[in-house]
Amino acid sequence: MNSKVFFLLSILAFLAFSQLTLVSCRKAKTNHGLDGFTLDLIHRDSPLSPYYNPSITSSQRLRDAFQRSFSRASFFTKASIHPTTLVNHAIQSDIIPDFADYLMKIAIGTPPRKTYAILDTGSELTWIQCKPCTQCYKQILPIFDPRKSSTYKIIGCQSKECKLVREPTCVKTNACEYQVQYGDGSYSTGDVASDTFTFASTSKKVDDISIQHVIFGCGHNNGGNFGNHTAGIVGLGDSKISFINQLDKQIKGKFSYCLVPNGDLSLSYHPPNTTSKINFGPKAVVSGPNVLTTPIIRKKPDVFGYDIFYFLNLESVSVGGKKLAFKSSQLMNSSDVDEDLGNIIIDSGTTLTFLPENFYDKFESILVETIKGKRKIAPPYVDLPICYETKSIVEFPKIVFHFTDADIEVLPMNAFSKVAEDVTCLTIVEGGQNGVYGNLAQMNFLIGYDLVNRKLSFLPSDCTKH
Repeated sequence: MNSKVFFLLSILAFLAFSQLTLVSCRKAKTNHGLDGFTLDLIHRDSPLSPYYNPSITSSQRLRDAFQRSFSRASFFTKASIHPTTLVNHAIQSDIIPDFADYLMKIAIGTPPRKTYAILDTGSELTWIQCKPCTQCYKQILPIFDPRKSSTYKIIGCQSKECKLVREPTCVKTNACEYQVQYGDGSYSTGDVASDTFTFASTSKKVDDISIQHVIFGCGHNNGGNFGNHTAGIVGLGDSKISFINQLDKQIKGKFSYCLVPNGDLSLSYHPPNTTSKINFGPKAVVSGPNVLTTPIIRKKPDVFGYDIFYFLNLESVSVGGKKLAFKSSQLMNSSDVDEDLGNIIIDSGTTLTFLPENFYDKFESILVETIKGKRKIAPPYVDLPICYETKSIVEFPKIVFHFTDADIEVLPMNAFSKVAEDVTCLTIVEGGQNGVYGNLAQMNFLIGYDLVNRKLSFLPSDCTKH
């Protein structure tokens, strides 16, 4: 029996949702092999990105990247679902997904219509703009028209799929509807539907990956601070409606990514057209003698909305061998949050790493004592407080994040960025009550999520070779 026949006989399965997943009571069918699949992640500042503007200087891109990071993290630090402010039971998220850094090429429907969407580990529902528009934000690529897709189906109000959506509504006759509102006032509302999603394979030996019966939001009323180059959001959060959990039967709750250093931010160099990668299923398994693993902490579903984020337990941080204890009590004042449930969010969409104010003051003090170099004031477009004259730095201090069961050394390229010709700044900053472990700290690590065993793995890697 050849591999294609074996694949077709083996790949039928029920999809199970979990935060922007594709859970469906129909049988799911993909055209990829049983060993999983790999897709490109495009940084929004890459020459391969639809956002890329060659006329924008590196300093402008730096300014924009830091502003996105501060804006996104400001909502992470107060993430909550506010029942008293919900309109028609809208899903309320304080995270603004358009401030995320990575895009994915997708195609929707039959025949497939190509577009770009924002990949976001801080969102649960996948949605795109759809015709006809009651109100749509400007989008350069054609807006998806479900009437032209032979595989598009609206989800019924009484269906199992509809119940997976957080607070659905049923205004139309038997049509399941969603409403999502973000912390900056941006929003999307429309029909909960299913269709075929197609992704471009990174392997020349493998056809594009088509996944049938993906549950998503078909947004007819969308507005706010969304960029005109993207059609919507691909949600990878830890929820029953996420993309990851919809693929659960096929990928067994496993995905991983390896983020290539961003040329404008990193102290290291790589070819400008190099893309980061995201893996699903068996290809996402992170193994080897240098792998370090820490538990992924699941928050209890509550009005704060913490349950959709990937929380880790950070026990302490070392700078130059001096260890600072990292207490949950320093992070969250709410009596409703159990101190044992994790204290820092790992997020692929936030550039900088944020530490709570009370802890950061001690961290900064030790770091400044340890670094031997000439202090500099950051350029006006960079809101980073700890900067040095690059050539004056004799040696960067060793910084280690001590997660439960995993001591992760962040290299200079993970903690410092060259922001001007001779100015290098620390990219670990103070921010809010909740810690956020950003994507600069994650670059050149293969990071694997195992949502079945609730474990996250780190493996130092050269991500240009993955």
